[in-house]
Amino acid sequence: MAGGEPIETRLNQAASPYLRSAARQPVRWYEWGEEAFARARAEDKPVLLDIGAVWCHWCHVIDRESYEDPAVAALINEHFVAVKVDRDERPDVDSRFQAAISAISGQGGWPLTAFLTPAGRPFYGGTYFPPEDRMGRPGFRRVLLAVAEAFRARRAELENTAESLAAAVTRAEAFAEAPANAPAADVQSILAAQLDSLAQSFDLKHGGFGQAPKFPHSTAIDLLLERYQQTRERHLLVIAESTLLNMARGGLCDQLAGGFHRYSVDKLWLVPHFEKMSYDNSQLLCNYLRAWQVTRNPFLRQTAEGIIAWVNEVLSDRARGGFYASQDADMSLDDDGDYFTWTLSELRAVLSPDEARVAELYFDVQPHGEMQHDPARNVLWIACEPAEIAKTLRRSEEDVRQVIAQAKRKLLEARYRRKAPFVDQSLYLAGNAMFVSAYLEAARALGGDIGRECRAFALKTLDRMVSEAWNESRGFPHRMGGSEIPGTLEDQVFPAMALLDAAEATLDPRYFRLALQAVDRAMALYGDAENGGFFDCPAGAGPLGGLAPRRKPFQDSPTPGANSVALTLLVRLHAYTGEPRYEEWAQRTLSAFARFAPQYGASAAAFGLAAALYAAHPLQVAVTGRAGDPAAQALEAAANSVYRFGKAVLRVTPGAALEHLPAALRETLPSLPLAEPRAIVCLGQSCFPPVQDPALLERLLLDGRTIAIAG
Repeated sequence: MAGGEPIETRLNQAASPYLRSAARQPVRWYEWGEEAFARARAEDKPVLLDIGAVWCHWCHVIDRESYEDPAVAALINEHFVAVKVDRDERPDVDSRFQAAISAISGQGGWPLTAFLTPAGRPFYGGTYFPPEDRMGRPGFRRVLLAVAEAFRARRAELENTAESLAAAVTRAEAFAEAPANAPAADVQSILAAQLDSLAQSFDLKHGGFGQAPKFPHSTAIDLLLERYQQTRERHLLVIAESTLLNMARGGLCDQLAGGFHRYSVDKLWLVPHFEKMSYDNSQLLCNYLRAWQVTRNPFLRQTAEGIIAWVNEVLSDRARGGFYASQDADMSLDDDGDYFTWTLSELRAVLSPDEARVAELYFDVQPHGEMQHDPARNVLWIACEPAEIAKTLRRSEEDVRQVIAQAKRKLLEARYRRKAPFVDQSLYLAGNAMFVSAYLEAARALGGDIGRECRAFALKTLDRMVSEAWNESRGFPHRMGGSEIPGTLEDQVFPAMALLDAAEATLDPRYFRLALQAVDRAMALYGDAENGGFFDCPAGAGPLGGLAPRRKPFQDSPTPGANSVALTLLVRLHAYTGEPRYEEWAQRTLSAFARFAPQYGASAAAFGLAAALYAAHPLQVAVTGRAGDPAAQALEAAANSVYRFGKAVLRVTPGAALEHLPAALRETLPSLPLAEPRAIVCLGQSCFPPVQDPALLERLLLDGRTIAIAG
């Protein structure tokens, strides 16, 4: 390198652990930024863009096979300017180039390997390239040489391709064909199309949607549960519950520590990719809480509590508040989830013969397991129910359950003695906010000690987010700590939702005021006042490479689409404030995407939920009575026991602040003795007569004839 600068100095001070892990590779990497593109323009070289993540197995594979190979690095350094991006750190960059490369190659995912003009426009790319031709993929050396030669010999053709692709992606990603003043959306048609898509792709035998690989579709599960609550159509509950039960019994769920891996490589939910993501587990926690509320199946509650236990142990900063980003899958490239899997001899070394006999049946541990890289290794999954094991072994079911519990404790203690996979302790605002909302929901649904602990930690995290990250002029950044990265739309709407959830949980006006400020900032900086909806980057954002500076995130992949979250938030805030601007923005956001939603199917389920809430209005339940009053506590528990999307449960004690409550409640509550235990259910601008019977309150919240939520 010119001036003798060590190659690694550009990345070894990066905040991202993924970038730091590449600091000593012989490739002359740049972080994303103008410096890299300025060099590309000055030297008239194409840009090699690598987008990956610290938890991504194949990202580490291409690192070892290619980027750590001096010969490959020499090719890259001679012909390209190399830029490495952490997709968790820069989701704005990732989303644009995923769309572009998918349009070129039909492939998406990580690692993303893209080739760009010096102006930053992509003209070729793919995902993982092996070092030599194999697996139906061209070898990376051959790709590098071919791209370099094409850039020299067919420059004009590549430039034209890049220009056309950039223009097409810009139009599609901005939903430019959406009418500026669309008529009111037909919410029922949107929901019917989405639910039909889910039913058509549902795996009747194993649950989930489609075939392998299988991902959790958390917003789709929420939509099915909410629509079941509205209509009582049994097949909707069957789809949701079957999917959740099969996921929780399979290897996708960590049977020892709790929590879920990212996805399953097979249709059985048996063998996962073992990384564990914050955003997946926050959504799945809500799924299992809500399904337990609907079904009262204790296994669903246990699964939710397992997620909380794992997060508390591994993925959170207990002292200061905060939820970490992810836990890696592997210790090295020579293993594939070995930390989480077991050989038969390993299991027998930890357990007594009696415990091992039960555990081998329960978890299907055999001499030949499921892992291709090491056939002796077994993924733990629930293969046989305790009642069946009890019958086989001629012992009581309770005895078998006790043995299983003891065996799980011993296996987990033994696993903790292994070297654990890396935890990325980055604190991203959107991911933290999603878990704040999930923990507040857990507090309401579970109650007791676990509920109080979830509530306290959620509020501690939220207070840290506000104190360390909130800026009145710019809103929230993308992460806490490290060099500041501008926030995306997700980093505004998810924290605003968490603030509103905290305001409902505490009636603290500070949270409510901050929620309003965050939404107002998002409308001003990210909103499209002309065509409706919201862009992912703030006004004035420069181009990201050579692609459009602003796009409208809509699809749930993997987090709920940010525009759908914004719509839900606007609907909920309008119910509190009655402010016409929130209603107008909600209507325009709904209209901007309504015509596109059916074609996205399950990937737009968050929009279906938001649209249904817009049509129906959110439910609010105010529970009065003195603090600690058993009758008031019973009413609050009854209100919290019923899942309804967007429902608020507000605990109003004598002297509580009422100024931020919905208008209907502000008018109703002063006429009631707040010291007496009652529950008042409101919908829109109407409130039903107070009730004092918890069972009657539950029926009221579920009675579709009384509360017309179907629109």
